[in-house]
Amino acid sequence: QGEDHPLLYSTGAEIEQLTWIDSPAKIGVRYGVKTRYRQPDQGAMITEITGDTATVTFDDPQRAVTPVQSLVIYDGNVCLGGGIIRNNIR
Repeated sequence: QGEDHPLLYSTGAEIEQLTWIDSPAKIGVRYGVKTRYRQPDQGAMITEITGDTATVTFDDPQRAVTPVQSLVIYDGNVCLGGGIIRNNIR
């Protein structure tokens, strides 16, 4: 219960149905990501890409990372692509 309950926060996410606009993001590079519309970019790193799935680790725990929502990846102001959140990582 409560808005700051630890179980509301995730340290990362597994995403699927990856779609890249131009070239794919790279493993081990820090990017900005959004899990909510109008959310400021959050620092994150892609730690694994396998086919059309990836694992993303956030710099800081993120609140309410929810399966079936989108996770969008940015390099500065450039949208690289993203995927659908399959699972959050605590």
